[in-house]
Amino acid sequence: MGRIVCVANQKGGVGKTTTAVNLAASLASLRSRVLLVDLDPQGNATMGSGVDKHQLEHSSCDVLLGEAQFSQAVVAAPEAGYDVLPSNADLTAAEVGLMSAPLKEKRLSLALAGARERYDYILIDCPPSLNMLTLNALVAADGVLIPLQCEYYALEGLSALISTIKQIQSSRNDRLQIEGILRTMHDPRNNLTNEVSAQLIHHFSDKVYRTIIPRNVRVAEAPSHGLPILLYDKSSRGAVSYLALASEFKRRHRSDPAAGVAEGVG
Repeated sequence: MGRIVCVANQKGGVGKTTTAVNLAASLASLRSRVLLVDLDPQGNATMGSGVDKHQLEHSSCDVLLGEAQFSQAVVAAPEAGYDVLPSNADLTAAEVGLMSAPLKEKRLSLALAGARERYDYILIDCPPSLNMLTLNALVAADGVLIPLQCEYYALEGLSALISTIKQIQSSRNDRLQIEGILRTMHDPRNNLTNEVSAQLIHHFSDKVYRTIIPRNVRVAEAPSHGLPILLYDKSSRGAVSYLALASEFKRRHRSDPAAGVAEGVG
């Protein structure tokens, strides 16, 4: 049965969508069956996967509101080797509509129930805020991958997110756990970056991924071409780092019997 992991951070600009897209592509390149769920009304993960958010017949909005089945909305990323449940600005309406809907925080979980059998990994790109969409992701997920830029306010924001995860775990989803903390946009020449990185390891030890995503111009360029970095420039430092992350991600699950991830073949 596939593992559902949401990529979340209440702070914007930390590489959340970049991580969701590039981890999906890297896992697919390692022969895993991957679904990327775009839960951000900006639709950046959709566009970064090569899917035109302006030409969608159905989207994650329709699925959450019960106006379309999951199978009607999911599309294949043209070149990246994974599937996408896409989004666009319509998702803003879904957030409003969910407020008065029955089982409002479980809509995504119910929609993905059958998808677990089809995929090894389901990655959810969350909006950079704690709203009804993020709540749906946390209720549906087995784990939370937290991209974090090593800067001054990073630990304060992380503390708030962990508090939220604990609340969800105790009240709505007892499966939920911290999948790992990923250091992004890392510049080893910056003393503050190194200090925050050391604090993360001190406080969270093995929850911090050993893989570090560096600042890389090619990673920043790739979304404008509708491609993950692996397809845009596979020899770049960014591509190599995300492949390393995918390998570490899979190793962690293989060593955790509770994860229950079925490896893809073919």
